[in-house]
Amino acid sequence: MTVETMENIEIFDSEGKGRGLKATKEFWAGDVVFAEPPYAAVVFDNLTQLVCHSCFKKQGKLHRCGQCKFAHYCDRTCQKDGWADHKSECSALRKYGKTPHENLRLAARILWRIEKEGSALPEGCIASIDELQDHLPDLTEEEKQVLSEDVQNFLDYWPGSSKQFGMQYISHIFGVINCNGFTLSDQRGLQAVGVAIFPTLCLVNHDCWPNGTVIFNHGKIEVRSVGKINPGEELTVSYIDFLNLSKDRKQLLQQQYYFDCTCKHCTDGIKDDLLLAIKEGEENPSQDVVEEVISFSKKTLEKIDKVRTEGKYHEVVKLCRDCITKQEPVLADTNIYVLRILSIASEVLAFLQNFAEAADYSRKMVEAYLKIYPPNNAQLGMSAMKAGLNHWHAGSIETGHGMICKAYSILLLTHGPTHPITQDLEAMRVQTEMELRMFKENEYMYYKLREAALQNRPMQVLSEPKEAVTGLFQRKK
Repeated sequence: MTVETMENIEIFDSEGKGRGLKATKEFWAGDVVFAEPPYAAVVFDNLTQLVCHSCFKKQGKLHRCGQCKFAHYCDRTCQKDGWADHKSECSALRKYGKTPHENLRLAARILWRIEKEGSALPEGCIASIDELQDHLPDLTEEEKQVLSEDVQNFLDYWPGSSKQFGMQYISHIFGVINCNGFTLSDQRGLQAVGVAIFPTLCLVNHDCWPNGTVIFNHGKIEVRSVGKINPGEELTVSYIDFLNLSKDRKQLLQQQYYFDCTCKHCTDGIKDDLLLAIKEGEENPSQDVVEEVISFSKKTLEKIDKVRTEGKYHEVVKLCRDCITKQEPVLADTNIYVLRILSIASEVLAFLQNFAEAADYSRKMVEAYLKIYPPNNAQLGMSAMKAGLNHWHAGSIETGHGMICKAYSILLLTHGPTHPITQDLEAMRVQTEMELRMFKENEYMYYKLREAALQNRPMQVLSEPKEAVTGLFQRKK
């Protein structure tokens, strides 16, 4: 990254929010406002053998470090590129004899870099680690106890030969990670794989209906505009998924990031009516019936969480079907509990290759999302892409092509043309367009050719359902 990329923004005092970033030039939807490489980054504990510790790509076969046996890389090139960050870690891991948790490993990588370069402003950044908020005074007693344990474990891990930092400064680093650790996704943005610190990104304030979005692309984050941003206008991103009631978003933001959201959507409860909507007809369901169905939905979601972690996907499907049957005559298609069940059902059914049912649920979900999310929203684009794939697999080529085109138009803005997911979508768009043309010319011949092609080529098996990337920043649970 060059220093010039930061000339488009500047730090200012944002009323009621503290420091923030504002644009110094005009931006249009899809423009990159700024890009930033990680100051330090680590792979999640449960993925250390599945994700490259240098480029953070998820690979089928990785090569491990011959010394510590912990770090894994795509190849020699990635290992060489990652050696500067891993050198001190490699020695410390061998002496420590066990694997520290991800936040501890990230804190160590930050402090090794500070030991090497000092705590001054990193090249190409407009904020240093020392300037970032740690919110230590806002911690609860329970959180203070966890912090104390983290600091003690860190001191056990930190080599005596390295520069020794005071406990207050180490606590500051953990505080920064706790409220500013950015969730890294895999190369296609489908699964959370690690956590990193980006000092400039940490200065971007939250808005539930933001003018910017953040993606991880080719080893750095890009903050991209999702609409017009005027010179002098504050740059905002959303720290959490918008798909929550305003009171729940406010509570979540207060718990995780220690501020009270006063954006217009939270203050005025915009979209809450859709998220709480019930079916309208000649006779609306009574309040008692609505409360009963919502209670049933909440209990079903709790059951699903349990059986899903056990890998009992057919049982997940049964729970979803039963809940949808109970919801259908009472709750509207935009109701948040309907959408949560539809999301799980479509994802798991696609994994089980029941594409026809998955396509139906995902289509209903996207139609509701279009009424709720901002028009250029990455979550909306990803959902449209999955719905398009489900329809294609189910043989509904026309609907599938339409969904894929919709997804492409959104993700081209939110992710940019060089992101792997956008490039994949472009290939899908071209393929489905060609198939749709063939389908319209000769439907019988199209299905014959499609059947022959699928018989000669193994059907794409979708990966096991994982927790999607829904939040911007990662907190240790």
